[in-house]
Amino acid sequence: MPHTAADPLETLLDNVNVAEIAAMPSPAEIAARLPLTHAAARTVLAGRATIRAILERRDPRLFVVVGPCSIHDPEAALDYARRLHTLAESVRTTIVPVMRVYFEKPRTSVGWKGFINDPRMDDSFRIDEGIFQARRLLMQLAELGLPTASEALDPICPQYLSELISWYAIGARTTESQTHREMASGLSAPVGFKNGTDGGLEVAINAIKSARTPHGFLGVNGDGRTSVIRSRGNPHGHLVLRGGGGRPNYDTVSVRIAEQALVRAGIDPSIVIDCSHANAMKDHTLQPLVFNDCIHQIREGNRSIVGLMLESNIEAGNQPMPSEPSQLRYGVSLTDPCIDWASTEDTLRRAHHDLQTVLGQRIPA
Repeated sequence: MPHTAADPLETLLDNVNVAEIAAMPSPAEIAARLPLTHAAARTVLAGRATIRAILERRDPRLFVVVGPCSIHDPEAALDYARRLHTLAESVRTTIVPVMRVYFEKPRTSVGWKGFINDPRMDDSFRIDEGIFQARRLLMQLAELGLPTASEALDPICPQYLSELISWYAIGARTTESQTHREMASGLSAPVGFKNGTDGGLEVAINAIKSARTPHGFLGVNGDGRTSVIRSRGNPHGHLVLRGGGGRPNYDTVSVRIAEQALVRAGIDPSIVIDCSHANAMKDHTLQPLVFNDCIHQIREGNRSIVGLMLESNIEAGNQPMPSEPSQLRYGVSLTDPCIDWASTEDTLRRAHHDLQTVLGQRIPA
């Protein structure tokens, strides 16, 4: 005789460690509350088109993913975005700034997992609020005219937010994940795969190859129903070097080794350098030095470096989670330490000056 839902045996078999299952608004419901505007759509489409052109060597400029390690204060993020938008106009002939807008944070053990997971920063885990506020911020940034970048961590979140993202990263901890490779194959934006935490390139190169092929996998549709997603494959996957195993890999020799590995795999060598993490030996103040070294490589003839990443905020450093969110210091990272706005502006303006005479050499004849 089959067991009913009220049967005591059922409680021993299913959801044993689940305290609650709360329904989420569907992607379509969230989009109906915050519909995509024409101004926002134009920004996203232009951002994606520019990044694709850079990856395909039709545009000699660099794209620079720059912004806070993670978002925890939408007002401070808007403040930062307005500064970056003004700077973008000044450097637009050499650099395409793309604001880093990371809402999800993978943790090595425990800790705050990001704005979407816990927007109130009090362990209430109001993911429904986090998704809505994240979409609203992305909309505001797009309407400002600023393309955005984010990390694709949770495989369901892109259904809520991806129409507002111009560039995605797959992090070092998830590059090897089949789920994330399948997800990347269906994303509409270019995707950068970071090398492994040990510094190895193989997992990222395999991820690029995997994401370029069609896949079938489980996901949700706009109505939030479990669905089979059949992707076409994403042709704009590329490598992100972030160092690892206690060693940087942005130097000339490491970049050359990465180029050779990509060519052997049948992949055109397009490389983004993440100036943080192991490349800066976990010292945020070294990020401008890493950035400047990469600009020097380009001036010396490098053609594979197409983008750079900086963790930057209004103020330098980071801060621990206070007992009350009201005690947070404005414009200071809640996760990894960042360089401040003054250093960011100086770094980008200096690169703009140094690149002006050499970018024309990066377009193939």
